Amino acid sequence: MTDMQKRPSCPRPPGAPRWVAMFHRPAQDSWTVGAESPDRDPVLYAVGDMTQTVRARGEEMTVVLWGPEDGGWRRYDAAPGREPAPAPAAPARGPAPGSAGSAKLAERMTDRRHQVLMAGLSKAGLYDLGAEDGEAVRAMADLLDEPTVRRVAHWLSVAGGGR
Repeated sequence: MTDMQKRPSCPRPPGAPRWVAMFHRPAQDSWTVGAESPDRDPVLYAVGDMTQTVRARGEEMTVVLWGPEDGGWRRYDAAPGREPAPAPAAPARGPAPGSAGSAKLAERMTDRRHQVLMAGLSKAGLYDLGAEDGEAVRAMADLLDEPTVRRVAHWLSVAGGGR
């Protein structure tokens, strides 16, 4: 084991099994939930974005992917070093009428924007959000496009000392 670093032990995420990306950054020496969803693809997409951001800052991190299996938790390989391809952008003003595929994509991208905003709020130290806060985050996720959401999340991260 000359080239490989020993991975820190990752705790199982709390709650019911779902797809969860846990991040460990050596500087903080703690695990945090970076993304979670009932579907795997949005979590992998978030892992790719977060990996790029952390690497762009010159920092290191470890990613562990947890997911459901037979009603319980299973730890999966998050494929470090291989970033998932970005998902296609959501339609500008909602799905085409009668298109179930477009509706599913629009919903998934809104969920993705919601996750990015929630991650930014967590980085800013805001963890205990009420129902009114959740509604505000959902409204922002519905109205803003992906680059704007990332920018807002970046501001929140910087405000929380996440540099």
